[in-house]
Amino acid sequence: MTQILRGTEVAGALGKRTAEKIEALVALGVTPALATLRVGGRGDDIAYERGISRRAEGLGVRVRNLVLPEEVSQEGLQQEIKALNVDPEIHGILLFNPLPAHLDSQAAAELLAVEKDIDGICMLSHAGVYTDKDRGYPPCTASACLEVLDHYGIELAGRHAVVIGRSLVVGKPLAMMLLRRNVTVTVCHSHTRKLKDLVKAADIVIACAGQAKMVDASYLTEGQTIIDVGINVAEDGSLVGDVDYEAALDKVAAITPVPGGIGAVTTMVLLGNVVDSALKATAVL
Repeated sequence: MTQILRGTEVAGALGKRTAEKIEALVALGVTPALATLRVGGRGDDIAYERGISRRAEGLGVRVRNLVLPEEVSQEGLQQEIKALNVDPEIHGILLFNPLPAHLDSQAAAELLAVEKDIDGICMLSHAGVYTDKDRGYPPCTASACLEVLDHYGIELAGRHAVVIGRSLVVGKPLAMMLLRRNVTVTVCHSHTRKLKDLVKAADIVIACAGQAKMVDASYLTEGQTIIDVGINVAEDGSLVGDVDYEAALDKVAAITPVPGGIGAVTTMVLLGNVVDSALKATAVL
């Protein structure tokens, strides 16, 4: 019988650990604080902002939601980032992406102070991931995948993982993080030949290509663990992953659902990073 790797359970465990750290900060008179920086009014950004604020309030993390007009200049955006960098009351900054087309997203990301870059989007944060250094934070979604695997006791060392996707948000950093855990990693993408054969041979499959139900039953085999990072809107308006969930049930050993899988964990990882940043700023960590 397939084990369902529910993200809500993992998020709950993470929340409990984070709450204990917050208690230590409060005892020192410190309230961990996150600043979100949104340009314009994209619906998905607003929904994510609300979700973060709701979870943060439940934990005791203060959130300052900053919203800039869609026509803001590059200089205006960068001034806001610089101000947050030097604000001692802010411990983490989340810059919503993508930005409007007239703005340089990479230039904005590179302005983020690495110690406050809690979603790992600046180059110094990436350098920490790729060089195994404690610098900045890995992207939260990549970290969330490992949190799920660890919570459910999925063995990693010595196993073969196939990562389908090579973005800087999930695929590439996650491959490095798995290598650090002694996993043998194959990174695949849209140009990979014999993709189906590679996926079938894996012990762990992490689907993060952004293509609805691209991994169907013909890709899968018994005993596999499936981490589905994809969030796609189906024709009927429902959310589906990169894996055909129904086809995978009762075939693989374990799988994350969509929704209810990695997404809930990602938000809790982000808030945990804010708290860890606050601890480091107070020389507790």
